[in-house]
Amino acid sequence: MKVLFAGGTGYTPQFSGGVQSSTHHLVEQLIEHGHEASVLAALFGQGMFGYKARAKMKLLGQPAVIDSFPGYPVVRAWFPWEAAAFAVKKMQPDVAVVQCHNSVPLGKALQAEGVPLVVYLRNVEFHELGGDLRELDAARYIANSEFTARTYKREFGIDSTVIPPTINPATYSTPTTGEFITFINPYEEKGFDLAVRIAAACPEIPFLFVESWKLEDNHRAQIERTIAPFSNIRLENRTSDMKTVYGRTKILLAPSKWEEAWGRVASEAHCSGIPVVGSRRGGLPEAIGAGGVVLDYDAPLEDWVGAIRRLWNGRQEYERLSEAALAFSQRPELDPDRQFATFFGLLERAAQQRPRRAA
Repeated sequence: MKVLFAGGTGYTPQFSGGVQSSTHHLVEQLIEHGHEASVLAALFGQGMFGYKARAKMKLLGQPAVIDSFPGYPVVRAWFPWEAAAFAVKKMQPDVAVVQCHNSVPLGKALQAEGVPLVVYLRNVEFHELGGDLRELDAARYIANSEFTARTYKREFGIDSTVIPPTINPATYSTPTTGEFITFINPYEEKGFDLAVRIAAACPEIPFLFVESWKLEDNHRAQIERTIAPFSNIRLENRTSDMKTVYGRTKILLAPSKWEEAWGRVASEAHCSGIPVVGSRRGGLPEAIGAGGVVLDYDAPLEDWVGAIRRLWNGRQEYERLSEAALAFSQRPELDPDRQFATFFGLLERAAQQRPRRAA
């Protein structure tokens, strides 16, 4: 089978995040099982990679450019839905997996080319869909959490198969020195302000803040100014090897302010037996489960600090939650083989209902 993953945002190496990591793992699984997979994503013009891609697109006079940076074909265009016909002609997919930004225009463009759809619902930001999902005829749906599935059922009447973000444990499992409490993705919606307040209240504990979504220069400068008064906060650039982060982490801090559809970093940390202290927002409590402590985002600061200090200083409690975190990472719902079997079964059923090609 030939599978095209299509999204309206960027893809590695231009953009990294939970969606990109989960997509990459699914592509790897498809290839391992003898199938072909490719990605249609947005092109960003910045940096050497973007400059070369722009030059190539202009030279060839094409609506998109193709590279194989991650080890498989990636079609990049300024507006991916406008390059759907180009991607279909080049990749000849049997089915497309549409996800996140501009899912509706992407889905409609792919269906116009006669490509069956599976829509992977990975967040609950309805304004990012670019339209009403009910415009996509005969599409099948996957949700990354029970929370996501309930939310889309309530809003659109959509029934979804729940498959949590796919994770290759070998990519994240590592011994850890336990040097830091780690906070990943220092954006306001991820709880940056609360993370700083917690760190400020725990001057004896070292905190590691790690970039995930690319920080623009002015945003990074603002973050550096905010954390400058606190000698126990360290900011590091994003990395493609998260073992270098989890290998120094004792506790993962996930005080998200927005309604997370899941909380992939919690699942990644659990692979190394790292407990998570996070907020009760969206699907994040599902991701943390027995492997950590869940608090209301608006809970008193003393509650957050108390939870952190009990784990940082209490050996017995830490070991208990560390063991629980590792066990939680091995539950059947996160078994990669089981997840892939469910995922591929949906692809097969979708491919059997190929839509009529638009005139």
